[in-house]
Amino acid sequence: MSVKIAVLPGDGIGKEIVDEALKVLEVLNRSFGLDASWEEGTIGGVGYDVAGDPYPEATQKLVKASDAVLLGAVGGPKWEPLDKPLRPEAGLLRIREDLGLFANYRPAKVFEQLVNASTLKPEVISGVDILVVRELVSGIYFGQPRGIEELPNGEKRGFNTLAYKTSEIQRIARKAFEAARLRSNRVCSIDKANVLEATEYWREVVTELHAAEYADVELSHMYVDNAAMQLIRNPKQFDVIVTTNMFGDILSDEASMLTGSIGMLPSASIGVEYAMYEPIHGSAPDIAGQNKANPLATILSVSMMLRFSLDRADLADKIEQAVENTLNAGVRTIDLADGGAFVSCSGMGDAVCEALEALA
Repeated sequence: MSVKIAVLPGDGIGKEIVDEALKVLEVLNRSFGLDASWEEGTIGGVGYDVAGDPYPEATQKLVKASDAVLLGAVGGPKWEPLDKPLRPEAGLLRIREDLGLFANYRPAKVFEQLVNASTLKPEVISGVDILVVRELVSGIYFGQPRGIEELPNGEKRGFNTLAYKTSEIQRIARKAFEAARLRSNRVCSIDKANVLEATEYWREVVTELHAAEYADVELSHMYVDNAAMQLIRNPKQFDVIVTTNMFGDILSDEASMLTGSIGMLPSASIGVEYAMYEPIHGSAPDIAGQNKANPLATILSVSMMLRFSLDRADLADKIEQAVENTLNAGVRTIDLADGGAFVSCSGMGDAVCEALEALA
């Protein structure tokens, strides 16, 4: 069955890392029977440069006509002077909202070959395998009213609104409970219920849903400040974490550094009809165009795409095995090298493709 992928390289290192992921798809087409085609579109700063819009109309049509979306990264200092609705990050928020991508899955798995790349002690992080399930299209990032206003006394005031409806909490909690059933059957819901009414209600809804539909899954609750500490102190206590948009944004980035490099971690953003896959790192404009970036997070995002959108878990397993074999062979990009020898971005992509071919 043929599948169509919308490819949005974006800004900075986006083009470099996505190119390596496309090499992997070419191997899957050639040697494993995948029938995938793809078409590129623009988003972020490049979207603004091309069409005056960080989420151009042509891209909107492309992603909705595809079976899945592969995104690189957006952002860079070039576009920071623009008005907020025209900045690259606005395009990212808009595509998530437009496609209804309410659930963001961010795995933080420590590869045993890279235990020494982490700044934490090996005994703390060895065996860590966490899935952060982040609500993605509501909460404080989308709440209204918001803005900056001038007060009668001449001061200014910045304000944002944190709000969640029952249905929004239930649908993300269901994703977390269902994911936990396929893992170690444990969910920790993160909130700040002691001071924020919106997250007090979050805890109430999660607890009620658990009792009604998921009593077989172990549920715990934790305040976000304690969770941030516990992720460093004892990360292996966590299996699935479910939390709000902003807390998930922060905690998933913290969890990513348990692995030694943010360049290792993929993500999936999933809705009812559409899904988008991307590395969790940014556009890294300081190394853009230098062939230094780590493409493994993007390659592993393709694995998540195959598993969640294209119904090819068998090929997802092949990619993950190829990445493991490549790391076992000692191949490292500069962020993983720890002062030793390293390969370029394209060199790592070539090594994964060679390891994948060997599995055919």
